[in-house]
Amino acid sequence: MTTSGLEPFRRRLDVLDDEIARLLGERFEVCREVAAYKSAHDIPMMQPDRVEIVRNRYLDRGAAANLPPRFTRELFELLISSTCRMEDELMGVVPSEAER
Repeated sequence: MTTSGLEPFRRRLDVLDDEIARLLGERFEVCREVAAYKSAHDIPMMQPDRVEIVRNRYLDRGAAANLPPRFTRELFELLISSTCRMEDELMGVVPSEAER
């Protein structure tokens, strides 16, 4: 069995994976800036209305990109929980028992 025919696909996937990592790093950097802004202006870390807006937009974009809905939901939940946890840490917020 030869796998050499897979090499062009693998190269394309490598480029996409690099871009995904770069974009996620950029997103986390913006969230760091948001945490600093919230701290400086006494804005609470959690903004439930904003989370809901972002969640809905994320699910819509996932559907438009033909992503499986479960994957999109789980990826969003991982992304938002990770960035919220980072914001909590940067802002010195102690999470509630339910959030731990």
